Amino acid sequence: MGKRKEESVSNRGSQKRQRKEYTHRLSDEPNEEETLEFSASGSASSQSPDGEVGIIESIQLKNFMCHSNLGPFQFGSNLNFVIGTNGSGKSSVLTALIVGLGGKATATNRGSSLKMFIQKGETSADISITLRNQGRDAFKPESYGASITVNQHINQDGSRTYKLKSKCGAIISSKKEELIGILDHFNIQVDNPVSVLTQEMSKQFLQTKNEGDKYKFFMKATQLEQMKEDYSFIGKTKKNTRVQIEQGEERLEELKQVYLEKKEIFKSIAFVNDMQSRLKDLKHQMAWAVVSEMEKEIELLKEGVRAEEGNTEFLQKVEEWQVKVNEAEKKYKAIQDKLITVSEEAQALHPQCISLKAEVQAKRKAVNETEIVYNRSKTELKRLGKDNEQLCKRIEELKSCANQVSEPEKLERQRRIAYLREQLKAFHDEEIMIDQQVDQFQQAISKCREEHSRLKRENSDVQQALDAKQKQLRDLKDSKTNTLKRFGPHIPAFLEAIEMAHKQGRFKKKPLGPLGALIHPKDPELILAIESCLKGLLQAFCCDNHSDERTLQFLMSKYFAHGHRPQIIVNKFQNKIYDTSQRAVRHPEFPSVLTALEIDDPVVANCLIDMRGIETILLIKNSRKAREVMQCNQPPKNCREAFTAEGDQVFERRYYSSSFVRPRFLSQDVEAEISHLDGEIENKRAQLTASQQRLYSIENEIRQNEDHLYGHRRHQKQLQIKVRTANAEIADLENIEEHQSADVHILQDEVEENKSRMESVKQDMQLQSRKMEELENSLQAAEKQLEEVKEKIHQVEEIAGPIKAELNQAESEVENSKRRLQHYEDKQREHVACINKHKDLLVAKGNELEEKMAKARQIFSERIMVTRTVKSLDAEMNRLREKINSESSHRGNREEIIQQFRYARERYEDASNKVKNLKRFIAVLDEVMTERLKVYRQFLRSLSMQCKLHFEHLLRVRGCSGNIIFDHKNETLSITLMSQVSHSKDLYLVKECKL
Repeated sequence: MGKRKEESVSNRGSQKRQRKEYTHRLSDEPNEEETLEFSASGSASSQSPDGEVGIIESIQLKNFMCHSNLGPFQFGSNLNFVIGTNGSGKSSVLTALIVGLGGKATATNRGSSLKMFIQKGETSADISITLRNQGRDAFKPESYGASITVNQHINQDGSRTYKLKSKCGAIISSKKEELIGILDHFNIQVDNPVSVLTQEMSKQFLQTKNEGDKYKFFMKATQLEQMKEDYSFIGKTKKNTRVQIEQGEERLEELKQVYLEKKEIFKSIAFVNDMQSRLKDLKHQMAWAVVSEMEKEIELLKEGVRAEEGNTEFLQKVEEWQVKVNEAEKKYKAIQDKLITVSEEAQALHPQCISLKAEVQAKRKAVNETEIVYNRSKTELKRLGKDNEQLCKRIEELKSCANQVSEPEKLERQRRIAYLREQLKAFHDEEIMIDQQVDQFQQAISKCREEHSRLKRENSDVQQALDAKQKQLRDLKDSKTNTLKRFGPHIPAFLEAIEMAHKQGRFKKKPLGPLGALIHPKDPELILAIESCLKGLLQAFCCDNHSDERTLQFLMSKYFAHGHRPQIIVNKFQNKIYDTSQRAVRHPEFPSVLTALEIDDPVVANCLIDMRGIETILLIKNSRKAREVMQCNQPPKNCREAFTAEGDQVFERRYYSSSFVRPRFLSQDVEAEISHLDGEIENKRAQLTASQQRLYSIENEIRQNEDHLYGHRRHQKQLQIKVRTANAEIADLENIEEHQSADVHILQDEVEENKSRMESVKQDMQLQSRKMEELENSLQAAEKQLEEVKEKIHQVEEIAGPIKAELNQAESEVENSKRRLQHYEDKQREHVACINKHKDLLVAKGNELEEKMAKARQIFSERIMVTRTVKSLDAEMNRLREKINSESSHRGNREEIIQQFRYARERYEDASNKVKNLKRFIAVLDEVMTERLKVYRQFLRSLSMQCKLHFEHLLRVRGCSGNIIFDHKNETLSITLMSQVSHSKDLYLVKECKL
């Protein structure tokens, strides 16, 4: 493209060559194949080579924009027209030329990224462009031949790769720098609008209102912008050259200094025989000075060994603290035996206390039932007494009433009866309302009592959990000094007892345990899973035979309460782990429990294999993955179950969640576990406080409801009394006349019958009273017995409390004494090791002294008494050697010194010449650049004037008027037209066809 433009500009007047026209018609068929039409003159001359380079011969597109396969198109050497309907691919060809020759996506005005040019639904696009490479200006014709094919592959992520091929299709290069070199050689500028004018660029140029953009367009089209950038680059290069000159001057000064030093050395060569003689004498003195210093060093070592052997401070301390340890252990065992005796006594009282509690509750229930029956009889007696009084009163009234009642009294009685009945109705309604309120209060009290009972149970559970956490925290803190205490506070003492019994010959083979102390998880994330799998086996002990088991049980009875003793497993001890290759589970991703553990003793491994089958259990951290392995598919061969990192147990058809939250025995980070337990204890305490506050609130609510219930019941009784009184008054008023005529004898019979009932009730009451008295006496006796047992338990616990404190103190004393004893034993061992080390060193030094003396006699046979130190002699010898080496003998090193001097002089002169040449070059470059800038400005004005003249001529030819104004200072271009006719479309077509 660029070469054609240059030739058309330079040879426009002199060359009259026949123009060849190529017409490419793009069809809209789905296969997107192109049809070409050529004129006769064009086809006749298309085969003759014209020697031009950079001409586009063909282009082919694949999956580019909306075309799956477009081309290949064969172009002519001069003017080509590409025609076709909308969407047939005209713009796609132009866009592909820009992108395919290295242009940016934004230069096409068709997209902001290369990936936008890939056809929808495809993952990549390909562009192939063939450039002519013939004649004397060909680019590397020996490699590429007569044409260069540029293949570009655009990926979905927006990246692209190049392949530059020769005429025969061989790949010459895949670097973009090679393509840039080709385009520069052919003077092809895809971003120059004169070379490639897109539709959007033409519209933008014609429609833009910005004069600065038009000026930039002019500068780019005339390549003045490139010249300006070249001048800027030359200016930067000149600046860098000046920096290099400054650096060269500094280097020149250094080389000059080296040259002067070599020159001085060259002038100052002299004899060094005296220095060599002095060096020989110093060597003799050095040999015997080394012997003297070593003799002094050996003497000091001997004195040090004698002093260390006489120091018995650490040995005395070891003996002293061994006595204290024995006394502390004796005291601890005595207190421990005392505590075990007291604990067994307290344990023996607990079953009796429980049975007495049950007996007291049963007797209290019987007393309450008897009291209820007695109260019923008492109420019945009161009722019968009132009925008897009323009957007697009625009889008296009937006997005293002899006269007929007057009519006004009768009316007054009726009014009184009506009033009383209204009162009775009101009393009845009020009684119904009170009954409802009583029911509500009773229900509220019942609910509160149920809630109170539930909260008490929860409170008790939380308190037990808190005590357990606190005990676990104490064990963890103790385990910081002794990890065995993590398995129980008595484990260290128990293991010492086992060791003592083993030394006494009471065991055939020493039992092993606890098993958890003899295994070590390889992965800390699987600790909880391993504990969930092994559970109580971590605290178990293993014996070789049943005789050892009985002995171990006897020892356990001294340290562990009944029901809280560790498990004992009897398994024949072997020195080799079982061969589980046939029955063990193997998984490429997840370990079994056996492979996830480091086990100290094969006996422990065999015991866990026998008791738990650890070789058949997988450990899978993720629960979802565990379900997939065990339940979604067939479980791995020999796999019975699996455990997750959270401790969940997974079978083929079942899944059990773990009750454990944190590991207890195998955790490696004790501090983290202590911190976690502190947090849990604080939470439990807060929960306990909240529960106690809730209990207090419920108790207050129960008391308030009981007070309200008591008030309503009292009011209810008052209403019942009022109802009975009103009913009696109504009955008296209604039966005045009837009673006057009634038979008094009937009432007297009723009185007699009522009296007989009262006598019967009184007898029942006496019987119930005697029974209740007997039951109360029995209850008091049982309660008294229960209180006595509780008091005994309390006394035992009070006795056990100080003993426990004393035991803890004694245990602390034992630990402290052991630590001090261990400290002084370590010090004594270090002391002995130090003495032995000094003795060994003394022997080595003696042997070395003999060797040094033999070497000294070889250097100088007679011993020399030297007063100077080896260090001072060595320093002087080094100075002499440096002088001898620096001066060197004129007989042996003269040529070398002369050669170094000449080399330094040549380097200095060469650097000096280079700096001078660079300075001359900068001076010449300044003159050239000044002249070139003048020419550039003249060329800029000339091009501006030519453009203005051509523009005015074109307007006159078309019958329009206008002007074009260049402002090079402000870099603006102003165009004014006095016509309304627009030829933007034609301009676009011409510009595009010139491509």
